[in-house]
Amino acid sequence: MKPKIGIYGLTGCAGDQLNILNCEDELLKLFDIFEIKSFVMASRAADESVELDVAFVEGSVSTAKDLEDLLAIRKKSKILVAIGHCAIYGGVQAMFMEKEEWIERYQKVYGKQDAVTLTAPLEPKPLSAYVKVDAALPGCPIEKEPFLKLAGMLIHGVVPKNPDYPVCAECRWKENECLLLKGEICLGPLTNSGCGAICPSHNTGCIGCWGPIAEENYAAEIKLLIDKGYDLDAVIKRFSIFGGTERAEKLRKFLEKEGRK
Repeated sequence: MKPKIGIYGLTGCAGDQLNILNCEDELLKLFDIFEIKSFVMASRAADESVELDVAFVEGSVSTAKDLEDLLAIRKKSKILVAIGHCAIYGGVQAMFMEKEEWIERYQKVYGKQDAVTLTAPLEPKPLSAYVKVDAALPGCPIEKEPFLKLAGMLIHGVVPKNPDYPVCAECRWKENECLLLKGEICLGPLTNSGCGAICPSHNTGCIGCWGPIAEENYAAEIKLLIDKGYDLDAVIKRFSIFGGTERAEKLRKFLEKEGRK
């Protein structure tokens, strides 16, 4: 029998779902191999009553409705795959660095709202903050080839693991000159590989959109960049954009310990 799958989006740009549709030549074969029960971006027809073999979910949990949907998806899915930066790390919406509570930061932007809204806002967090995530496919957005590879492995009952080496390894394979030696802020040493070092290959410093590696030595890189004369605020902003909630908290504590913030 065909595996039953669902493809869902929470708070995000929907770029990961769009790149699945951009599979083009492979898309019909994909739809033939899987029995797609829900994929709103592709079709309004959806069956949410069945148990899914695999659920692909993009976007962060940023509202009460997001959380409600995620819990329902997790309950009916054998395997849940977080796709894209927002689902895995929380996205740019989770890049807070200040100590004050989230509601205070929210009200600084939107003011105090007493009116009833469609859904209550929550502090943006990755899927793993609320449910078990069985596999993750990084990217901002995800790339076509890794998605097809992941889908193929799941068909055979294999839950893949992502590479545990940084973008720097891909730069070395491409014989790129290190941008840190050319006066560029580059997060390659701290960022998950898999993108093929696209930005450094075009002389643009890595901004970390594939998320931090598991054992990132962010303290060493911050000190290296400061020693090279980079502005601390510029360094922290670069680190926080795609670092997600976990790195943001680590950085805040590190800076406090160093007496820098």
